[in-house]
Amino acid sequence: MFVWSKRLVTALLAGFVLLIGVFLIQGEPESASGLKIHTTRWMAVNYIGLLVWVFIWMFDQARVRGKNVLLWLLPFALAPLPTLMLFILFLQRKVK
Repeated sequence: MFVWSKRLVTALLAGFVLLIGVFLIQGEPESASGLKIHTTRWMAVNYIGLLVWVFIWMFDQARVRGKNVLLWLLPFALAPLPTLMLFILFLQRKVK
């Protein structure tokens, strides 16, 4: 957990939001994708596998620290990368 500094996570979150904004502005709804269906399925399977692996890691980290990870499930399903970064920041909070 010491690798993730608050500055790094904040900068990565800001970059993510900026990129999403750029992609939404530049996207053309009429354009068709040139990807083959098997390539799309392969990418989807890898992405889902990565999401499962990261959520298991989140579950393990929360269990070690005595936190409830199930509250993070819905946000993680909707936006995995920002939720992961916020989860890391949540775990780094100072305990009073």
